Amino acid sequence: MRKTTTILKVLLIFTLIVCILLYAKSVLAPLAIAAILAMLFVGLSKKLEKRGWPRWASALLSVGILFASTTGLLLLLSWQMQSFASNIDSMKENILQLIARLQNWIDAQFGLDQEQQKSLAKEQVATGKSNSGMASSFASGFFSLLVDMILVFVYTYLLLFYRTRIKKFLIRVSAPNDQEQALEIAHRSTEVATSYMSGLAKMIVVLWLLYGSAFSLIGVENALFFAVLCGVLELVPFIGNLTGTGLTILGVIAQGGKSDLIIGVLVVYAVVQFVQTYLLEPLIVGTEVNINPLFTIISLVAAEAIWGISGMVLAIPVAGIIKIVCDTVPSLQPYGYLIGSDKKRRQAPWQRKGAEK
Repeated sequence: MRKTTTILKVLLIFTLIVCILLYAKSVLAPLAIAAILAMLFVGLSKKLEKRGWPRWASALLSVGILFASTTGLLLLLSWQMQSFASNIDSMKENILQLIARLQNWIDAQFGLDQEQQKSLAKEQVATGKSNSGMASSFASGFFSLLVDMILVFVYTYLLLFYRTRIKKFLIRVSAPNDQEQALEIAHRSTEVATSYMSGLAKMIVVLWLLYGSAFSLIGVENALFFAVLCGVLELVPFIGNLTGTGLTILGVIAQGGKSDLIIGVLVVYAVVQFVQTYLLEPLIVGTEVNINPLFTIISLVAAEAIWGISGMVLAIPVAGIIKIVCDTVPSLQPYGYLIGSDKKRRQAPWQRKGAEK
């Protein structure tokens, strides 16, 4: 009976949390992203403060590094987009030729001539948004994104500045017997988020180099743009790398690339995935976020449904923090076992040989 009551309580709490997350997305999403980023810079802030830096200065420098990194990435993407746009005319010609071939194929297979296909396309456009509506929607979305970015920077600074107060708050709201447990959860959560995010950032930089050199070698136009795109999309596990490769293939097709170039892109993707799985992840990222693949995918899908893209980026580190909470609290340990994995840290090939010796 007690177990049934506990399960019902957990389900009720889980339902309430989902409802709060869903309806308070605009408030909580920037705060959650800032919390993960603040965890990433806690180590740097502590080192600076040990050397005599005031708290406000260490927090400000951390946010400055974050701002410089974000600005640099946006400038790099903007620069590559300009280079990409310079080839837009030739890409239009290739796309029109591709559409013409596709229309001929549809005509041959389904008996729909080009006029019928155009009329169907016009009906679809008529049911969609108008150009003015799309423009206003884009402007609104861009302004919302800009506000969220500013909030993330502000929240990150404030969380770093008031981290001692937040730590004392956790102690005060915990029962006397649970204070040590609460501090352990906070400490381990910070370690996991820091290790995962810093390792992921390093891996993305290495992937930029790998994809950029490989795409340039096989002759992909705007290779650096697609390399940066594939690397950044690694923020979303499983889905990001497939999306990046798919967009690269579409870009190659639009640029008039032949089948051998498309095969080259697929080969590059396969080789980079092998290097990423057996070399980069064991050496750089590790297995600090020890979640099994089933709940990794469930976390991604659920996070996307609740918070969209920002939710997918946060899904894995948040799932890792949830597992730490479950492993630390005795009554929640069965749930920690359910979402966890027994897989040990994957070793690189040369590490295995060394271990065997």
